[in-house]
Amino acid sequence: MENKQQEPYEYMSLPLVGIRVLELGHNIMGPACGLILADLGAEVYKVERPGQGDDTRHLQGFGAGFFTCFNRNKKSLAIDLKDERGRALFLRLVKHVDVLIENFAPGTVDRLGIGADVCRRCNPSLIFCALKGFMPGPYAHRPALDEVVQMMAGLAHMTGPSGKPMRAGASVTDILSGGFGVIGILAALLQRRQTGLGQVVQSSLFESAAFLMGQHMAGAAMSGQAPPPMPERERTWSVYELFATGDGQQVFIGITSDRHWQRFCAAFDCGDWAGDARLATNQGRIEARPWLYPLLQQRLLQLTRAELMALAEQAGIPFAPVNRPVDLWDDPHLRASGGLAETAIPGGGKVGLPKLPLRLGGQTFDLRLQPPAVGEGATDILHLAGLTADELQRLVEAGVVSIGPVRQL
Repeated sequence: MENKQQEPYEYMSLPLVGIRVLELGHNIMGPACGLILADLGAEVYKVERPGQGDDTRHLQGFGAGFFTCFNRNKKSLAIDLKDERGRALFLRLVKHVDVLIENFAPGTVDRLGIGADVCRRCNPSLIFCALKGFMPGPYAHRPALDEVVQMMAGLAHMTGPSGKPMRAGASVTDILSGGFGVIGILAALLQRRQTGLGQVVQSSLFESAAFLMGQHMAGAAMSGQAPPPMPERERTWSVYELFATGDGQQVFIGITSDRHWQRFCAAFDCGDWAGDARLATNQGRIEARPWLYPLLQQRLLQLTRAELMALAEQAGIPFAPVNRPVDLWDDPHLRASGGLAETAIPGGGKVGLPKLPLRLGGQTFDLRLQPPAVGEGATDILHLAGLTADELQRLVEAGVVSIGPVRQL
């Protein structure tokens, strides 16, 4: 069947149209939460400092793409929350929004005078989403980072070989905890329909990382043994690993059933193995690995990556090339299915970045607004505070508020 690219939602049919959000987010966790809501149609205002804006606009190295990746479909509200006038303006705006997201360090919003109690007194229907390193408890006061909680929760231990814990190759707990924040916000919005009241939603890095470890905790309880790191895990499948190819590449192959094995043997011209009783079952192939695996390596090494992948596709077995993130720009599936959104990058040009891995009714959630300049789109919400033109001008001249350029796609 032809894989046709689906059309994106028209804006007014997006599921969260009409929901207005203030995002006090920095780095990844808060912005990821806001991004998901924005992609789903919410009107999200990223609150940042006047002038230079959020720190992630200026990061280099590993963090160079943070702002571009996590701030599409948002508007920028550049307001100085350390200035009494900026704080007062912010609280006036809180009365007109549905959701507030914050992932500042523990105690920061309370010190600024815009904590959950203050904001919910201004607006009892407000859903206040606090994204932190830890849930309330002995660690709640600690600052946390994605890598910190990966170490604490055992994720780094499970990822690297023994004695060499290794963080995952992406900010998985930041994004996961931001996603759990979205789930909490959506649940609170549904409850608000019944009660008319908002509530505080909490999500955290450490508990999200611990949630990922649940499968290993359950396995340890059932087996009586702590699981080894994934590179050293006990073998479940006879063929489940990387193979080198003749052109210096690598391809992962997983043969997880006897039907996979028979199809593999047929496609790869291994009829001698298909009829070997020793290899008829997964357990038999595991026991035969000392002699089978070197022979399998030798046979597959005669193929190029393209040849090996074509045969694996023909056999209908799980396989994957070892790609780099930049290879996804040219991935034929992502391109054909419309999985990348053309996103503007600082300095000019555009880059394809992954859309939400989600469809409703077959429709995708597309880019509507490019990542904003500092203060871009702020006037769309500032009028709700009832400011006169003169009042707004004085705030701008005092550096309390920045107003950005006219928005463009």
